[in-house]
Amino acid sequence: MRGRGIRVLLPLVVVAAVGAGAAMAASASLHSGKATVKAFRSHSFGMVLVAANGHTLYRYTPDSKGVNRCSRNATCNKFWPALLVKAGVKPTVGGGASASLVGTIKAAHGMAQVTYAGFPLYFFAGDRAAGQTKGQGFGGKWYIVNTKGALVKHAMSASSATSSGSTTSTSKSTWG
Repeated sequence: MRGRGIRVLLPLVVVAAVGAGAAMAASASLHSGKATVKAFRSHSFGMVLVAANGHTLYRYTPDSKGVNRCSRNATCNKFWPALLVKAGVKPTVGGGASASLVGTIKAAHGMAQVTYAGFPLYFFAGDRAAGQTKGQGFGGKWYIVNTKGALVKHAMSASSATSSGSTTSTSKSTWG
C-alpha cells in the first residue's frame, strides 16, 4: 500500500517542482536586470516592441510620460504586469529598438519599470506565447508599441504585411 502511494505521489511532486521552476524562471526573466526591449516584425502590425522573452509590449493610453496609472488599480496590475528591472539597472536594447528611447521609472519593491519614448511598458496576461497580440485594442486603452514609441492602433493591410506568425485579437473591457 505504501509503495502504491509513493508511485502516485511522486509524479505529482515532480510536476509541481517543474512547474514552480518554470514560473520562477519566467518571473526572473521579467524582473531581472538583464531585461531587454527589442524589435519584432509582426505579420499584422509591422515592427513592434517585445521583451527578451518575445512577449509583446503594450502602452496604456491614460499613462503619460514617466507616469504609470495602471499601478493604482489592482485589477489592472493583474492583467497588465509592468516590464520591470532592478532599480538602477539600465535595460538593454536589441534588434531595431532605439537605445535612446529606453529608460525607466520608479516602481515598487526596489524595481524600476521600463519605458520607451518616456511611456511605461506592459505585458498582457492573456498573451501566453511569444509574438501573441491578444491585448491589442483592449478596452480602447491598450495598444502595441512600434519601434518609434508610437501606439499601433490598426493592423497593416495584407499587401504591406510581412511574415512572422503572430496572432491578433481585440478584446473589450469595462475597466482600464
